[in-house]
Amino acid sequence: LSTVIDGDRRMFAVTDFAGADGSAGLACDTSAAETIRAEHERTVRSHADTLDQLNTAVAIFDTDEKLRFFNQAFQKLWGLDSGFLLSAPSNTLLLDRLRSEGRIAEQPEWRRWKENLLSAYRAVESQEHWWHLPDGKTIRVVANPQPKGGVTWVFENLTEKMDLESRYQTAVRVQGETLDNLAEGVVVFGPDGRLRLSNPAFVALWGLTAEALKPNVHVSAIRDLCDQHAANSPWGGFVAAVTGFDDERRDRRGQIELINGNVLSYAVIHLPNGQVMITFVDVTDTVNVERALKDRNEALEKSDQLKNEFVQHVSYELRSPLTNIIGFTELLSLPATGPLTPKQREYVEYVGSSSSVLLTIVNDILDLATVDAGIMQLDISEMNIDRTIAAAAELVADRLDEHRIKLAIDATEAPASFHGDETRIRQILYNLLSNAANYAPEASTIRLTCRRLADAVEFSVHDDGPGMPPDVLESVFRRFEPRANGGRRRGAGLGLSIVKSFVELHGGTVRIETGQDRGTTVICTFPDKPSGIPDTPAGIRDAAE
Repeated sequence: LSTVIDGDRRMFAVTDFAGADGSAGLACDTSAAETIRAEHERTVRSHADTLDQLNTAVAIFDTDEKLRFFNQAFQKLWGLDSGFLLSAPSNTLLLDRLRSEGRIAEQPEWRRWKENLLSAYRAVESQEHWWHLPDGKTIRVVANPQPKGGVTWVFENLTEKMDLESRYQTAVRVQGETLDNLAEGVVVFGPDGRLRLSNPAFVALWGLTAEALKPNVHVSAIRDLCDQHAANSPWGGFVAAVTGFDDERRDRRGQIELINGNVLSYAVIHLPNGQVMITFVDVTDTVNVERALKDRNEALEKSDQLKNEFVQHVSYELRSPLTNIIGFTELLSLPATGPLTPKQREYVEYVGSSSSVLLTIVNDILDLATVDAGIMQLDISEMNIDRTIAAAAELVADRLDEHRIKLAIDATEAPASFHGDETRIRQILYNLLSNAANYAPEASTIRLTCRRLADAVEFSVHDDGPGMPPDVLESVFRRFEPRANGGRRRGAGLGLSIVKSFVELHGGTVRIETGQDRGTTVICTFPDKPSGIPDTPAGIRDAAE
């Protein structure tokens, strides 16, 4: 009975007695007991609400092995309907239900297995079991006996944890196998400067022993061992990188030569969590090849310099006697010198023409030597195109007439003038026409075309000769490599080299369009207004090798 006494609500247990002579009533104040009971109920509900929020499945059975509580995680784990669980099934019935629905693995001796499981009701300490379910889940089962009887069952689903641990262990093994089989030496130090891992390649490259690289050995101890194998050891810097307090944690790379002659390329790489990885690669073969190539290149450059000096010196020495020979030949041809027999005149003409050809070769060699030295200066001015073409054509007129070759000039699309060195461009056109005359068939036509492009002037010379095969085309601009396929005579192999050198001095380009039995067209493109005289053109130093 609830009533209010002195402003406080009180609970009484009232007992009414009736007799022959009347009735009596007894009221006992039970307020304290009611308060404790209500507090207990609130505590139980609070615990139940807390357990419902857990991801771990929990089921509580009383002393009669009846289910008195389960949380949502328990129902979700086993997939049982609420009606069955709320009916307070026995622990035995629950296990049989899970077995019949195939939710737990079938046991060879089901009865014995179940009795062993239910022995938790008679135990005084917790029991732990591992269940591997048919659907692949791994469940850790803990049976915790209660002081007043009954058992609390905790079912922890460790499937994801076990899977992650398995993957982690697999990754560690794969990483270990990978590191062990790398040709690159790897060593990793922790933020405390102690060794975390290393691979056999590191041990082999530095000539260490596996015993020297025990786990947690300090980087300074490894430095002392490695310093013995290198004259200028970088390990002092490695120690500073591992144990220093550099906020920027800059990575760095370099090379070190060991006492045994091996060359190692190293990289210091800062990792997260204050760790430092140092890698080493044996680049001995690469460095040796590089050194050999440098030595060979220096030898070739020196040889090329000696060759150029020799050619230049010989050319200068030849020029003066040739000039004298040509002068005396012309003097002998004069009537004032005296009459010559036809045979004598023929010999004099042969001497004169051969001397002129040789002088041209000598002049070409000197021009190329000047270009190689980077001292040739172009006399850039506004030059007349028609006059330059006519001058070059006049120089080859006799050779063309000798073989009944016609020269067709097309300059209708050409500008009247453009900026260039008139002497050198005339020499370019002369060499192109001479080269074409050497390969053009008898009584054929050589076509010289000049036209304006967007910001350049293009000259092209075409002959109907046999064309150039691919192997010849690759070396056509090399010096002293004359080609005789279809030509009337073998020259010194300088004509197209001169052309390429002078065109590139103007900042222009040279290309050749040719094919077997399609003739050859050499195309030279000059900028309309050269910006300046470039350095030695690319390819000029591809002299006879």
